[in-house]
Amino acid sequence: MPQLLIVTVYFIAIIGIGVWSKRRAGSQNGFFVAHRQGTLLLITGSLVATAIGGSATVGMAGLGFKQGLTGAWWLLVGSIGLVLLGVFFARKVRGAALYTLPELVERQYDRRMSLAASILIVIAWVGVVAGQIVAAGTVLSILGIGSVAFWMTVFTIVVVAYAILGGQFSIIRTDVFQAVILFLGIFVALALVFSQVGGLDGLKASLPPGYFSFPTSPEFNWKMLLSLLILVGATYVVGPDMYTRLFCAKGEKTAQQSAILSAFLFIPLAFAIIFIGMSAKVLYPEIAAEGAFPQVITGVLSPGLSGLILAALVAALMSSADTCLLTQSVILTEDIIKRAHPALDERKTILLTRLSLIGLGLVALGLALALKGVISSLLFAYTIFTCGLVVPVVAGFYKEKLKVTPQGALAALIGGGIVGLLGKIPGLDIPLKGDLGLIGFAVSAVLLFGASFLTRKG
Repeated sequence: MPQLLIVTVYFIAIIGIGVWSKRRAGSQNGFFVAHRQGTLLLITGSLVATAIGGSATVGMAGLGFKQGLTGAWWLLVGSIGLVLLGVFFARKVRGAALYTLPELVERQYDRRMSLAASILIVIAWVGVVAGQIVAAGTVLSILGIGSVAFWMTVFTIVVVAYAILGGQFSIIRTDVFQAVILFLGIFVALALVFSQVGGLDGLKASLPPGYFSFPTSPEFNWKMLLSLLILVGATYVVGPDMYTRLFCAKGEKTAQQSAILSAFLFIPLAFAIIFIGMSAKVLYPEIAAEGAFPQVITGVLSPGLSGLILAALVAALMSSADTCLLTQSVILTEDIIKRAHPALDERKTILLTRLSLIGLGLVALGLALALKGVISSLLFAYTIFTCGLVVPVVAGFYKEKLKVTPQGALAALIGGGIVGLLGKIPGLDIPLKGDLGLIGFAVSAVLLFGASFLTRKG
């Protein structure tokens, strides 16, 4: 069948890039940050490909299916976050010339805070990788061969394989390739599904008016928008995957320009994906929301074209999973394991990172097999991360002016992270549970400045 052949060829091509990159990655500097030689094209392509993962394809099309235009905010808040990152912090991040976000946290505060940040990121980002694996299983199962669990496993093996081979050097190059396929695939799918529903006029005639309300709607109020801005948008201002990309840039100017350019590329992609989901609502109103994009592929496109669009979707998922998985692995090796074994040489460090990729990939696969939704799993991870770490890191860039202390930062990370976690534990019935994400963010800020005031010397 054409779809299976195209996807198989795509998998082989991606692994081939990994093999080609293996020798060129070479040193730890190449494996972790691609020799810090990323151009505007490479870093922009990688940022876009990393962001447009399972949440921004399968998940966002599901939001379009359920609530209409306001579903675009899932990616638009990322665009706002990247503009803020580009304008205020990208040059500072790249200028630090480090490997990981926890190393930056250590430079801002101390080793205790860095270790706490490392543990938080490794745990939270398992959920992010698992979300991509869940989406991949859903998408690839439309081939009609094998179960969802089978395709989750295959996807995980391919991602781990090429990440192990060339590290960041291969991932950045495959991301650019995937970003191009992704753009083409999404807009070709949109054009074809629009022809089935009669374009924008056809959608307006077939869907309730609330689907076209923006920036809010009956299904999406201002409080929900604020929650997305903080809990999701903030992960673009402070995020281990975003910072890893900036560390790979060849200079501060490239880092800044890449962040801002990526932000503007998000906008047409956001609305294109939402319109695909809305079109699926018209054509297939009885399906599950997160099945909208896969259903469009099988129901509207020819076999050959559906294979290409399927490859584009898989590209989106792989580009997010590989970056998050490698980021986790580098943090686990550099910021946790090497604390206990600081004498590890470069060869052993790279070996440990490769072993970490396998271990964390298996943990994410196990979690993915237990999860049910892409957006819900990612919100779980983002909420814990944002409530714990975003406020201390942003304040850390201005620590002298704000007079924040390591003790205050650690209190903010622990207190905010716990409050955010309580809001996301299934089955836990506590007051204001739905608002604990926003409350956790506020708690983090209060603890940062309150504890800093109490522990400030002089």
